[in-house]
Amino acid sequence: MVRVLVPSGALGLNYDKAALARGVAIGPDIIAIDGGSTDSGPAYLGQGVSKYARSSTKIEWAGLMEARAQAGVPLVIGTAGTCGTDAMVDWMVDITREIAAETGARVKIATLKSSQAPRTIADAHAAGRVSPLEVAPEIDGDAIRSCTNIVALAGAEQVSAALATGADIVIAGRTTDTAIIAALPLDRGAGPGAAWHGAKIGECGALCATNPQSGVIVLDFEEDGFTVTPLADGARATPHTVSAHMLYENADPFILTEPGGHLDVTEACYEAADDRSVRVTGSRWMSAERYTVKLEGARRAGYQTVLMALLRDPRYVTEAEHWASDVTIKCRAKAEARLGLAPEAFRIELRLIGRNASFGALERSDRQPIEIGILGIVTAETPALSAEIGKLLNPYLLHHPLTVEEEQPTFAFPFSPAEIERGAVYEFALNHVLTLDDPMEAFRIEVIDV
Repeated sequence: MVRVLVPSGALGLNYDKAALARGVAIGPDIIAIDGGSTDSGPAYLGQGVSKYARSSTKIEWAGLMEARAQAGVPLVIGTAGTCGTDAMVDWMVDITREIAAETGARVKIATLKSSQAPRTIADAHAAGRVSPLEVAPEIDGDAIRSCTNIVALAGAEQVSAALATGADIVIAGRTTDTAIIAALPLDRGAGPGAAWHGAKIGECGALCATNPQSGVIVLDFEEDGFTVTPLADGARATPHTVSAHMLYENADPFILTEPGGHLDVTEACYEAADDRSVRVTGSRWMSAERYTVKLEGARRAGYQTVLMALLRDPRYVTEAEHWASDVTIKCRAKAEARLGLAPEAFRIELRLIGRNASFGALERSDRQPIEIGILGIVTAETPALSAEIGKLLNPYLLHHPLTVEEEQPTFAFPFSPAEIERGAVYEFALNHVLTLDDPMEAFRIEVIDV
């Protein structure tokens, strides 16, 4: 049996310290935690920075380093610093050094880096080694080279190679969420179906349990299956909560694609092992003919200025969509005429906060709010142009009437100045896979003694 202790869904979200202590006490073989994902959009990858506060990351990481020392087992983090770039691996190494210096700890660190040079990926694309996934954007060499950061998602093979160095701590760049959990069970003889399925269930900690925010779970892997047990007070795993997690961030509830193959849980059986644990068997792993890793890339999409206005007059609230459409049309025409801009050189978007702002035409509710916030978003090629168009939009948001006959209205700006410069904004440019002849071909391992 191989026991994996998962403290929470991501470093920076906090974890139950008492539950973590219980996990250490029952003797895990490894402690594994995710460092982030692309959930919050492309800016963190585009800029190569962490979404989570350094202060929280350091406090939580110190607790896990202490737990690792008590358990005498490796500690591994995947997708370090939210986006998993090489710079974020170095960021986590710096935090680890600080903690070691403050506590007097001596640790051996293995770094697994997964950043890719845009020119290298452009060459691979030209050689036919980069293939699109579903709804992938159109790319060419110039689009790839325009990316500010590209990462390849490491799988279990690369994490296993880092663990094989004998490191106390593995700090990995971008990995699949499951790879850091599946690697050791696969190395020690767990069935690949069980290893990958258990890793998928455990990727977000207690999200597969009745108390999703409690964080800490333990996964026991064997050749024919796995058992998941949440460790916080009052948290339970049930066949429903465990099986439902295959739906999380996954287009197909039965198939999960990973580097080197895919997991098929069509015939999986979920059974309550006791009043808080679930045992899962019947999962299958299907190896692929080619070894591929997913690529994530982000590039600068322009510069943005945002404005906010508040509509409260009942008539304007009722006619907000018509009003916003009229403002957009008139402001676009003015920007094109006065600044000599082509239509594709900029974007003006007005979102109705309080009415369909999240889902737009997909929204089903017909309830009428008493107040609507108008979020104006201007995107252009330069900061100066974005700011200039924002100033053109300003008077429309403050005074634009529904009809030419009525008196000029005045709406509310919550800020002065109304224009807020957001700076550079980013977009995802890659949703593709890279074919490798060797799983380590796109990754680099370094060992550091601290």
